Amino acid sequence: MKIFVAGGTGAIGRPLIAKLLAKGHTVVALTRSPAKAQALKDQGIEPAIADVFDADAVKAVVTRAQPETVIEQLTALPKTYSYESMSVAAALNHRIRSEGGSNVMAAALAAGVRRYLRQSIAFWAVPGTGLADEGTPLAFDASPAVAAGAREITGLEQPLLENPNIQGIALRYGFFYGPGTWFNPDGDVARQVRQQQFPIVGNGEGVWSWLHIEDAALATIAAAEEGNSGIYLITDDQPLPVREWLPAFAQSLNAPPPPQISVEDALKTDGGADAVYYGVEMRGASNAKAKRELNFQPRPLEWIEQAKLNRI
Repeated sequence: MKIFVAGGTGAIGRPLIAKLLAKGHTVVALTRSPAKAQALKDQGIEPAIADVFDADAVKAVVTRAQPETVIEQLTALPKTYSYESMSVAAALNHRIRSEGGSNVMAAALAAGVRRYLRQSIAFWAVPGTGLADEGTPLAFDASPAVAAGAREITGLEQPLLENPNIQGIALRYGFFYGPGTWFNPDGDVARQVRQQQFPIVGNGEGVWSWLHIEDAALATIAAAEEGNSGIYLITDDQPLPVREWLPAFAQSLNAPPPPQISVEDALKTDGGADAVYYGVEMRGASNAKAKRELNFQPRPLEWIEQAKLNRI
């Protein structure tokens, strides 16, 4: 299959392209840099040089490529995971995903692309009991950044999923860990954990759903090859409350146990209500649909497995 990838140099884009090539797919990757274009050629990837904000240029390269499928992984996230850095990056990240993504999708439609996959997010479901599934409403009334994120992904997903002229698939990924992510041993959250700057809030009952970055790539390829139109929650099998995963993560880093702060104190921090959402209110996600329709088999969460071995 000939696949056009927008966002091929990010944390998920790199393993995605490598695995697409390994499976024998022909890959065209969007870049605005001639230097990166040469690097893509050296990997056996056809470069498509265009600025994602230049609608005409994007249309031209997609039309020239004539792909069967487009995979859009556009983001502009910072290397550091903090309230400040995420706030600074928010405007560009929103623009590249909304305006840039709209340009890529319009180009795909003009070129007659039959299938389009778009990156989305699994952890903004409305708080509640049990695991969220693809039909669970999003948290539009949650804390400010979470509510804004829920509105953003709705704005990204609806034009794709409601367009009758293309098979649209929204991949709602869990929290990435592994190489190139914040939650890798060399990532920013690991640094914060070592420095005891990533506390458990309240009773730590907020449930996080995880996803190894290479499993994200594998699930994306499965969706490109055999997915049905609609939403897929792409997460691992171990949604865990903060009070379980964070101490185990700290232990895997040989870091001291994480500190614990009250909800009241968390509300006084820069993150405020958003920190409380992630620490206490967030709901885990079910990957049952992805396992059933994509034969998705995610690996166990690395540091939880390590913690189990340490107890033996």
